[in-house]
Amino acid sequence: MDAPPPFAWTSGQIHADVVLGAGLVALAYAIAWTRGPRTGPRKPALFLGGLLVLLVALNGPLHDLSDYYLFSAHMVQHLLLTLVVPPLLLAGTPTWMADALIGRLRRRHLGAVLVVTRPVPALGLYTVALVGWHLPGPYGTALEVHAWHVVEHLVLIATACLGWWPVLSPSALRPRLHYGAQILYLFAFGMPMTVVAAMITGAERMLYPFYAAAPRVVPLTALADQRLGGVIMWVPAGLIPLIAFSVVFFRWVAAEAEEESKAVDDVCYDERT
Repeated sequence: MDAPPPFAWTSGQIHADVVLGAGLVALAYAIAWTRGPRTGPRKPALFLGGLLVLLVALNGPLHDLSDYYLFSAHMVQHLLLTLVVPPLLLAGTPTWMADALIGRLRRRHLGAVLVVTRPVPALGLYTVALVGWHLPGPYGTALEVHAWHVVEHLVLIATACLGWWPVLSPSALRPRLHYGAQILYLFAFGMPMTVVAAMITGAERMLYPFYAAAPRVVPLTALADQRLGGVIMWVPAGLIPLIAFSVVFFRWVAAEAEEESKAVDDVCYDERT
């Protein structure tokens, strides 16, 4: 293991590839936005917020802590990349923009790849990626080889977007599930991360030797830091789907009330006529 750079809370490494990638995505979004119907600033704000969280997660102090010092910081980073960035990106994508992309895939006879947005494949791919990349072998390789670390983050973000799709789909061509099915899906969605967190928190030895050899920048042993990382994954893994569950439930109630009110209005109108 090479000597890590000096750590400071007020500075940190800036990765040009991350900044360039986020900038290109923002530029593509801006160009597409100018070609479609305007729907106010909320959607662009959410999308750009997702890119901002991405930049914070993969640059600066959090990046340095994650890559060189603390497993727990790395788990914070992974939570941001799977439970914060994808929902913001999906929520910030207008329906017309998503449907234009899907329509282009279909015109190029690539529509079959969209099967991965269905609930079972989406959740399956997200689970495989999340569990697989947190196994000691792949995780250690990603820490030792930068190129594999980039692949790890891209796979986690992409599969998390798929995992959130059945609940937050911006597309009318590949729409989200009905409210009741969303609630059941969200129950299953939190399970993969809970399993990974339980595995890490309950471990009696270091699963990731990389961090055992890392300099200590906080008064925690390497094993205590590993267990803290497991707890950090465990709590949000339950809370964030629970929050989403609650939002979906109240939207369902509101939609049902609106339908009932419309039905009553229709009956009253028929009686008057």
